[in-house]
Amino acid sequence: MALRHAVLAALLDEELSGYELAKAFDLGVANFWHAQPQQVYAELPRLEQDGLITGREVVQESRPNKRLFKVTDAGLAELERFTALAAKPSFLRDDLVVKVQAADHVDAETLIAQLAERAAFAQAKADLFGKLLRAMRGERSEEEFLRHGERIGPYLTCLRGLAFEQGNRDWCVSVVTVLKERRAARARH
Repeated sequence: MALRHAVLAALLDEELSGYELAKAFDLGVANFWHAQPQQVYAELPRLEQDGLITGREVVQESRPNKRLFKVTDAGLAELERFTALAAKPSFLRDDLVVKVQAADHVDAETLIAQLAERAAFAQAKADLFGKLLRAMRGERSEEEFLRHGERIGPYLTCLRGLAFEQGNRDWCVSVVTVLKERRAARARH
């Protein structure tokens, strides 16, 4: 998947400025596609030049003018084409996992600290996803929202982000437990 498809998907619901789009990436889209704000900003003119989005100038009195972007029919067709392609499997590429692979030969205290930090980060992200999910479904139960909600795509991707972060947290906590138990057992002998 290219960044362009993630930007198109993020613009499906409303017009957004580059700043709002970068913020949307940080909050919601980041659970399936990470991009730096400057990457998002750089992609917008390319998408506009290719006719996949259109931008309009909004004059603001007390602040600089801004451009709002929305997906065009050609952009929707590009998303349709992209959706029809076979999905590639995802791969784990994580420096912390490499460090755990070397756990028997490195400083366990440093590794435990990094795992605890990652677990806390994952918990904070899981909390954020939980908050986003509650906001999306409002007063409805999840089952009711999934059955009758207007747009469930963002909700479903947010559920994936939640599961991903919960899995990260649980794995980190489990590895910390194992490393601490092994360290304690070695100290006893």
